[in-house]
Amino acid sequence: MPSRLLVWGPLDSLSVSESFQRAEAGILGWIDRDITGPIQDFQNPRQEWRRLFSELYGTFLLVIVAAGGGMMGEAFPNTITRTAAVVAPGLMVMGIIMFMGKISGAHLNPAVSVAFSLRGDFPWRRVPGYVIVQLIGATLAALFLHEVIKVSAKFGSNYVAHGFSGWQGYLMESLLTLGLVSVILGTASGAQNIGIFGAIGVGGYIALAGLWGSPISGASMNPARTFGPDLVGRDFGSYWVYVAGPLTGAVLAVAIAFVLRGAGGGEAGSAAAQGGLFTEERRPAQE
Repeated sequence: MPSRLLVWGPLDSLSVSESFQRAEAGILGWIDRDITGPIQDFQNPRQEWRRLFSELYGTFLLVIVAAGGGMMGEAFPNTITRTAAVVAPGLMVMGIIMFMGKISGAHLNPAVSVAFSLRGDFPWRRVPGYVIVQLIGATLAALFLHEVIKVSAKFGSNYVAHGFSGWQGYLMESLLTLGLVSVILGTASGAQNIGIFGAIGVGGYIALAGLWGSPISGASMNPARTFGPDLVGRDFGSYWVYVAGPLTGAVLAVAIAFVLRGAGGGEAGSAAAQGGLFTEERRPAQE
């Protein structure tokens, strides 16, 4: 009986070169199926770590710029103007959305994650993970800045201006976040989905809001952005303003989005909120 080479067929019917080619194809197929395939399978829900890393990294970059302006200005007086300090985060967010928005949705902000979930575009079960990594990313950024610049992280945080009450700071943060989340939800909707140019709208709004709103509250609009510097600087004296204000603004923005466009959860909104990895469409027929 002629000898056979496993699944590649009888040796008497195949040349040696053909046998090696079959063997090579089998090995490469095994590597692709059992090794590289699972890594590259972005549709697999086990790939959530990619989205979480994306949120951590993006929030880290945002806070590096947002907190870094104040801390660098303290270390090097008269080098960074208020205008530069508030415009820089907008430019950074614009870049972040462009390079990683398709991975995680580029929330970078617990208030945005909550708003997308209230809108029906983002699963609630994924919100805790997003919020935790956003807080971690902000904290790592504040730690990095503190070690490099050698000034207190307090100079990179947000506080209500002297002579203004916490209530006034809360109202300002609510209003600013209302506008921010309205822009985010609007550019993520089916009717107004403008793709990558949404980054320009969001980044531009952050810069504009900072230009006129920062003197009173710092224009944080982001509980994570303020959390990192507060934790490293060990000063949570007015942190409630930067949690309650953005969350209030986010909830109001969701209500206004419902008035303007009806219920969320459509294909465009889900893809914008969740990124391109394992997007779950609550109501896929909606445009």
